[in-house]
Amino acid sequence: MNSEEFWRRVLLEGGFTTVPRWTRTPVPGTAEHRSPLPPGPTPGGTQLLAAHAKVLAALTGESEVTIGYPVTADGPVLPCRLTVPPGPWQTLVETARRAEAELLTHRDFPVGELGAQLGLDHPPFETLLDPYGGELPEGAVLSVGVQDATLLLRYRTDVLDARAAARIAGYHLTALTLLNAGPQHEHQHQSLLSEEERHFQLEGLAGPRRQLPDRRFHELFEERVRRHPEAVAMVRGDREWTYRELNRRANRLAHALLASGLEREDVVAVVTERTLGWAAAVLAVFKAGGVYLPVEPHFPAGRIATMLSRARCSLVLAEPGSTATLDEALGSLPGVRTLLLDAAWLEEHAEDDPGVPVASDQLAYIYFTSGSTGEPKGAMCEHAGFLNHLYAKIGDLGVAEGLTVAQTAPQCFDISLWQLVSALLTGGRTLLVEQEVILDVPRFVDRIADGRVAVLQVVPSYLEAVLSQLERSPRQLPDLRCVSVTGEALKKELAQRWFAARPGIPLVNAYGLTETSDDTNHEVMDRAPEGDRVPLGPCVPNVHVYIVDEHLSPVPLGAPGEIVFSGVCVGRGYVNDPERTRRAFLPDPHRPGNRLYRGGDFGRWLPEGKLEFLGRRDSQVKLRGFRIEIGDIENALLRAEGVRDGAVVIATGAGGGRQLVAFYSGPRALDAAGLRDRLARALPAYMVPAAFHWREALPLTPNSKIDRTALTALAGQLDTAEAEYDAPRTATEHRLATAWAKVLGVPEDRVGRLDHFFDRGGDSLSAVKLAIALDRAVSLKDVTRHPVLADLARLIDGGPGRRPGPRQLDHGATYFPRTTPHRAARAELPDASDPS
Repeated sequence: MNSEEFWRRVLLEGGFTTVPRWTRTPVPGTAEHRSPLPPGPTPGGTQLLAAHAKVLAALTGESEVTIGYPVTADGPVLPCRLTVPPGPWQTLVETARRAEAELLTHRDFPVGELGAQLGLDHPPFETLLDPYGGELPEGAVLSVGVQDATLLLRYRTDVLDARAAARIAGYHLTALTLLNAGPQHEHQHQSLLSEEERHFQLEGLAGPRRQLPDRRFHELFEERVRRHPEAVAMVRGDREWTYRELNRRANRLAHALLASGLEREDVVAVVTERTLGWAAAVLAVFKAGGVYLPVEPHFPAGRIATMLSRARCSLVLAEPGSTATLDEALGSLPGVRTLLLDAAWLEEHAEDDPGVPVASDQLAYIYFTSGSTGEPKGAMCEHAGFLNHLYAKIGDLGVAEGLTVAQTAPQCFDISLWQLVSALLTGGRTLLVEQEVILDVPRFVDRIADGRVAVLQVVPSYLEAVLSQLERSPRQLPDLRCVSVTGEALKKELAQRWFAARPGIPLVNAYGLTETSDDTNHEVMDRAPEGDRVPLGPCVPNVHVYIVDEHLSPVPLGAPGEIVFSGVCVGRGYVNDPERTRRAFLPDPHRPGNRLYRGGDFGRWLPEGKLEFLGRRDSQVKLRGFRIEIGDIENALLRAEGVRDGAVVIATGAGGGRQLVAFYSGPRALDAAGLRDRLARALPAYMVPAAFHWREALPLTPNSKIDRTALTALAGQLDTAEAEYDAPRTATEHRLATAWAKVLGVPEDRVGRLDHFFDRGGDSLSAVKLAIALDRAVSLKDVTRHPVLADLARLIDGGPGRRPGPRQLDHGATYFPRTTPHRAARAELPDASDPS
């Protein structure tokens, strides 16, 4: 490999290695931290490079890192790119030695000039080794060196505080100690964290301890019935039930279940609309010692049958008029009996509390979520976790006596349960908001106001619709005391809009998983956050959340890692699904006797002790508040006649909304309406794709897997193309379209002036080819910053934002870009693993 090829690869493919920000009080300036080296020989440059690479890998969660490497005391700082492979320390040291040797072999090449040609004017690193004791260079965040048997760190005080710098120094000292003590030991199994930090992460960041009453939810409700029997408990439309009436009806249903032979932890499916009868049925199942299984009556018969069969359900509570698909499903399940609510109430069953003993570790409910194999999985949660979550909601959302909680979520959505029953623990009331009202935002706002709702929870996209309605038709909401959002990522802009419109009403960003008894973290806000993202918040009481690596060891504070859960919140597993339970529910290695749940989310801790969400591990996504496994939809698609291969992605449409888009291959294109109907018979409505696109063959990655990134970009492109095609207008736009077509391999007559270079399949290397094709009229940075064809044409023509002429860096130029175009290009693509 010649020098130009070597440095081009380092600059374009090496990525940008950053240090996690960790300070609550950023102050411009620099500072130093010194720590004595551990006993033993003073580490050489290669050992220090290996240790620093290990620390950076732990801090970033990336195995490939780029480090600033000064060749001489007064020479340039060059980017040193190396991989931290799993294995013995001695292998890591050898890897560092090879990286040093490669860099020194090519050190005489004019890297600065190449950087200028590529449009790079900042370094691809924030940290550097500093064996010469120089000042912290401009653009650097942290330098590490050794002086007089002392480890010396210089750092920027707007990025790290003194304690964070001390921690990072400790990581380096630990790495050097482990390297010297056991070079043959595998470093990936050895933690860099101190015992103090480890204890802080495992215990200090957990939710506060709170003693739960030694009673179950329904028993606490019964106490409330005795305290104020005539208070209104449940309202729907113009009907309302008092605490006495709700309890009386629930008790009669509970006795009917017991008379039907219900035993401890038998599963009872409740197949009703969100009515007053639904509330009584849920209470009845708990009172009888059964397990509540919610089933929406509009689900396809096949899905209902799968849920009942997997849960081994033998009893169903249903309402007349909501049994059409249920009856079809029960045709294949002859052992399942159905009790109709009205019929049970007419029977001569007792109205007193059944008094069935129910233990705190007894199963309370099962919620089915999407499964990657195409089969839904039923998450089992116990009474202790259920009650703990109710108290968390009551405390953080201000659910209190006399106040109204809106019940808005579909019954198959786990948040529907706390919305339904939390008010019953405090002497408040629940307002059941009908689905047809929810679908009509003006009516919904009126219902919230007229129903004197104090506590409301919706998905962020619906809150945005509510805000827009209030902006068009202002209305006072004098009783509203708290709004919570969940199910999708809450954007800062929406939080800002909320507090601008309703400055006195707190906004709570709630985060959790069905398998963890619903929400585990609450970010309670009285103003929009200062950072770019809305945090997930601290843990609620009695909940432990860890950020760990693939070996379940805590990662450094601020570093990205997998979010895992421990404590009373963790459910029992997936019903009758031992294999998936084994993979996700594990013994907690840090707190013996507790269960640990791995849900596939990634995040990091913030200095304030709050959790920040970073993404999903797998293809599971959230859309409009519903958790969806893409594989569930793809399996249904593949079962359609004429479909050979298929993939489903989430893409942003021309209108800005996120939607499911299906791609398939086969002998010929199929009727989209027929495909949609075929999937609607097997899936809930929210899982049916909005668009279907036929391709002769689906794009593949180099590993021969379906290229989902390309499909996601294509979905957005197709949506835009179908909405509007705007042909090039000026001579420069036509010249650019010709060049784009050549570089990207697409027809020139389909390149529009509003097309986005990276959405059309461009990357950093094709951007370099574009610059060459245009005789360097633009640089790589220009393409990255102005990826829309019309914008780039204006730049070339000297319009607003015209860049100055090419700036030649001298032979020893030190700095390259903070974000490489390769990463920037990727950031422009829609992300199918978005959480929301």
